Amino acid sequence: MAKKYNFYAGPAILPQEVMKKAQAELLDLNGIGLSILEISHRSKDFEAIINAAEAKIRSLLGVPENYTVMFLQGGASLQFGMVPMNLLKGGKADYVHTGEWAKKAIKEAKLFGTVNVAASAEDKGFNYIPGQFHFSADARYVHVTSNETIGGVQWTKFPDTGSVPLVIDMSSDIFSRRIDFKNIGMIYAGAQKNIGPAGVTLVIMRNDLVESCADGLTTMLSYKTHAKEKSLYNTPPCFAIYIIKLVMDWIEAQGGLAAVEKVNEQKAKAIYDAIDGSNGYYRGTAEAKDRSKMNVTFRLPSEELEEKFVNEAKKAGFIGLKGHRSVGGCRASIYNAMDLAGVKALVEFMGKFATENK
Repeated sequence: MAKKYNFYAGPAILPQEVMKKAQAELLDLNGIGLSILEISHRSKDFEAIINAAEAKIRSLLGVPENYTVMFLQGGASLQFGMVPMNLLKGGKADYVHTGEWAKKAIKEAKLFGTVNVAASAEDKGFNYIPGQFHFSADARYVHVTSNETIGGVQWTKFPDTGSVPLVIDMSSDIFSRRIDFKNIGMIYAGAQKNIGPAGVTLVIMRNDLVESCADGLTTMLSYKTHAKEKSLYNTPPCFAIYIIKLVMDWIEAQGGLAAVEKVNEQKAKAIYDAIDGSNGYYRGTAEAKDRSKMNVTFRLPSEELEEKFVNEAKKAGFIGLKGHRSVGGCRASIYNAMDLAGVKALVEFMGKFATENK
């Protein structure tokens, strides 16, 4: 089979080493004679997997001891409602509006209290990260979306929220770089970008916030339930958690987040240099200072050329380069598992296409 380069925004590329390991162990996990797909989530074998996944997450991200790690379901979309349901309690929260995913989070939060939009990038079509904020003195938390996959913008530095806990949707850039947990009260992330397959959602929450969560909620939508039961109140997505453990092993083998971050910077620079050096043939949609290192969004001189670019790229083995349906254009998602060689191959194709289609 000809080489394929996976640039889908999500579900996204997984490391080949991880998939080969999972394939080899699928019928017989660690010599127990059973598949990960059929063992009990109460078994010692799965307990070892989920504990190892958590330990490696803590080690790689530098998660402080006073935070709880949870493996939930429902994706970030469920977290949009679950966060305010647990934390807002009829009060006020500040949200920074940076694009479609922040918009969805804002919509859900309004069901449970007052939302103050502390800053918005809507005035320029969400092509930048705001730098001025109007935070509320009585906000229960501040919510930001660390990377907007559709607009291709990313926070390089999170806002200083003082004593107010920062809640971050890191679905599309967690484990792509190092982070400082100062001011961070909670991180949530759908797995299907840099963590693993769709089906599991990672939540990292400061213990005092867990304790402050609203009482009287339906059992499965309470963080207290999952923190107390160590993500095993009901049957968790066992296979997805197993893959997370393998992905964490892979990141560790790359040299940890410092090494992964360096490669991600090289990949992003290669594509943005190709865009900026094309004499306007390719045009980046995000302001340069806020460009995402995970989702490179760009336009061509016409929609007809964009369609031709996507089609010819697909024939050449570059998959998933069509922009989100809501904004059009093109998008190359370069998550951790996309190596530098794949990015360089795309850059070469972009140059060739521009030369042949002026």
